[in-house]
Amino acid sequence: MSDLISWSDFEKVELRVGTIVEVFDFPKARKPAYQLHISFGPAIGVLKSSAQVTYHYTKEELIGRQIVAVVNFPKKQIADFMSECLVTGFADEEGHIVLTSVERLLPDGAKLM
Repeated sequence: MSDLISWSDFEKVELRVGTIVEVFDFPKARKPAYQLHISFGPAIGVLKSSAQVTYHYTKEELIGRQIVAVVNFPKKQIADFMSECLVTGFADEEGHIVLTSVERLLPDGAKLM
């Protein structure tokens, strides 16, 4: 386990549910990745992210999938792309990312409580 954080530190992280609405290849990424456009509802809008999820997911499988992302990190440039949120996931036994998702349909923008 890494360093302990305070409850107030955790409360600063905005983990939100979003629906992937568009997916593009990202050939300029160092590791295989997609560029995702994710809708977080009217209050947040559509944010972009780069995700190294090409091993387990096709572009077609990702459209309409609800995922969990951090929406309040600063933007990060990845090659010529500006990532606006951090999509979350877990590495499988071989290090390939499996996306964090929700078990039931939720409104886009729903916040982890």
